[in-house]
Amino acid sequence: MDLVIEGKFYIDGEVKETAVGIEDGRIVTIGKLVRGGDERIDLGGKLILPGFVDPHVHFREPGLTQKEDFASGTLSALYGDVTGILDMPNTRPPTTDVRTLMEKKAGIRGKAYVDYGLFAALTPDADIEKLATSVAGFKLFMGSTTGNILMNDDEEISYLMGDIARSGKVLSVHAEDDDLIGRETEHDNWDHLRNRPVEAEHNALRRLARYKGMRINICHVTDARTADMAAACGFTTEVTMHHMMFSAEDVTGTEYKVNPPIRDMRTRDGLCRAVSEGKLYMFGSDHAPHTQAEKMQDYPSAPGGMIGVETTVPILMDWFAKGRFPLDMLVRMGSEHPAGLFGMNKGRIAVGFDADFAVFDIHDPRPISADDLHSKAGHTAYEGMQAVFPDTVIVRGGIQIQDGEFCGEPLGVDYVEHA
Repeated sequence: MDLVIEGKFYIDGEVKETAVGIEDGRIVTIGKLVRGGDERIDLGGKLILPGFVDPHVHFREPGLTQKEDFASGTLSALYGDVTGILDMPNTRPPTTDVRTLMEKKAGIRGKAYVDYGLFAALTPDADIEKLATSVAGFKLFMGSTTGNILMNDDEEISYLMGDIARSGKVLSVHAEDDDLIGRETEHDNWDHLRNRPVEAEHNALRRLARYKGMRINICHVTDARTADMAAACGFTTEVTMHHMMFSAEDVTGTEYKVNPPIRDMRTRDGLCRAVSEGKLYMFGSDHAPHTQAEKMQDYPSAPGGMIGVETTVPILMDWFAKGRFPLDMLVRMGSEHPAGLFGMNKGRIAVGFDADFAVFDIHDPRPISADDLHSKAGHTAYEGMQAVFPDTVIVRGGIQIQDGEFCGEPLGVDYVEHA
């Protein structure tokens, strides 16, 4: 064995004092007495969780790398306890066909600090069969947002659904009906909310209901009713930290401008109740960086999007440490469910799985500061909020962060190519 780690591991819903043996990047044995190992590490009383998977990030490469690139984005993920990410296709050019997909793969290869998969965007002439062998999933934008790869015509969507179903891949959907999105001048988040009402979300779900039973994932759900509608269709759902944390009554500025929008307090509170009741399937940061200069423009000119891949899990870990959020739900929604849905060999501490671990001292919270984060964006909506960042992060047996300090290398791979 290459490595043996001893400590308090979260395994099958319980925290157990045990040892884990690792060989060729995977877990090969678990037990009280694991002998041998070229290297042994005792993590003492720290809590060892499976690495987290973020199924929704925008790392902006190619074409928009002044906002973020794959190196800075995956380093941010690493510092946020995330050992696997799925990157969205609304770059420049957008990832819509085999050529743009392969060019993107070539451009990012060797830059990532965590493992990754790529989405392709649906267009009316998308060749699903050719794309399916090389992507983590497909993305449908029913509502206008950054990149504007809009596809909101029922006939065009229906034309591709059979091929998507046969591919076995997940279709992640930005579910806002663009026909219900207003175009009135905006001055703050209340105006943005009025232009993008929750009914746009609901109507998108009504239109998708004909595909009940397909592997459809509804991104960044903002409302409890949307979660119920998705569940009734057998769809999975994502929820973001910013939609759980903020409301239009509390925040009005461009830092909090995002699509779909921050909603009113009542809707936000209903969404949080739905999360606590287990009605949402997984977390997704929708990490969507823009430069500080872009976000500081007047409201109509400022782009929508918030950063979050480095702060989502640490905030949730602080909630757990304070008794506000159960550990089993955090691991299910942050690790097990996204990894399982998209076929990543991650999300559990079990024999045969990737040796991905996030190690925490839950008694050591600290305030979030943009100066300490690793995104090129250089700003955060969570400034000053308490979080528990990882002490150690391990990706496929490789120690990437130890005692809070980076000590690794860009070892991340495209998991679809390396299955």
